[in-house]
Amino acid sequence: MLKISTKGQYALLLMTDLADQDPTKYIALKILSHRHNLSPKYAEQILMQLSKAGLVTGLRGNNGGYKLSKSPEEYTAGEILRAMEGDLNPKGSTEGKTVSNIGNDAFWQGFDNAVNKYVDSITLEKIAKKNREFNGFDYII
Repeated sequence: MLKISTKGQYALLLMTDLADQDPTKYIALKILSHRHNLSPKYAEQILMQLSKAGLVTGLRGNNGGYKLSKSPEEYTAGEILRAMEGDLNPKGSTEGKTVSNIGNDAFWQGFDNAVNKYVDSITLEKIAKKNREFNGFDYII
């Protein structure tokens, strides 16, 4: 079963938050973690993984924090989730068991294609825009 971890969910949430910020400024880890009720340590783990994937840029020091590495329109939800989860194959792992898929291969391939096509069709900007509409405001720092 395809299951997105809380790290994957928070990664998308943190990236959406960064999409609403001034792209020239770094947003402090404490601010990001506080906004989403996360411990700074957990938020930092997520942001470090996103940084290793090249999705965010981090800067240490007094004016440090995180910002997007590119514009929100250039990211897809699939790209962000894959950075945290790896492959988004809906079949998942069989944990060492061999499952015969004779006759079902076309179904699983279609299912995989549908999931990946969907997450790759949604940009970070589209998610951020929906959130702004829902919340009725922008909170750019």
